[in-house]
Amino acid sequence: MPNFELHAHKQIIKHREVVADDWSVLKIVEDGTPETVDVPAGKIIVPVTVWLAQREQLLARAARKELGIWFASDELAQTVKDDLDKFAVVAVDFPKFSDGRGYSIAYNLRKRLGYQGELRAIGDVLRDQLFQMARCGFNAYATREDRNIHDALKGLTVFSETYQASVDNPLPLFRRHARGALPEHSDVGAGI
Repeated sequence: MPNFELHAHKQIIKHREVVADDWSVLKIVEDGTPETVDVPAGKIIVPVTVWLAQREQLLARAARKELGIWFASDELAQTVKDDLDKFAVVAVDFPKFSDGRGYSIAYNLRKRLGYQGELRAIGDVLRDQLFQMARCGFNAYATREDRNIHDALKGLTVFSETYQASVDNPLPLFRRHARGALPEHSDVGAGI
């Protein structure tokens, strides 16, 4: 009996398109431990705890870009800061819709640690979250299987403008638009 479960999506949203997905997410079952879980062949996204426990055995797979990692919502991005360039995919788990800790993990991965690769949201990922996830640095989304992925894709374009600076746009709105100057021939403010 395996000490893990594999979760796979047929399709994900990546770079604002619905694409086929050839990765599986490994989750440890109750009797498994990060040290003893058997990581199967193929493109697998393992928990950070498995990477830390089996790093030496998994390095070759990471070098072939056949390995990704995923963070639980209570883990810190800094845990693997020196190894981030080894992974084809870094994922962040959202165990439930209302758990927002994953946004901070993504922001830290992008802004503080400089991760440039695929950053994927997994777990309870719904259309309503996608716009804010993109603002924090996500560029791939494994939406819930019971929802329409093409409908979820629309969640990335629900707003046309943002006020605050973030990963997707480092300048706040007031820095992006010129202010103050009136056209030369304006009657505004001329007392007419």
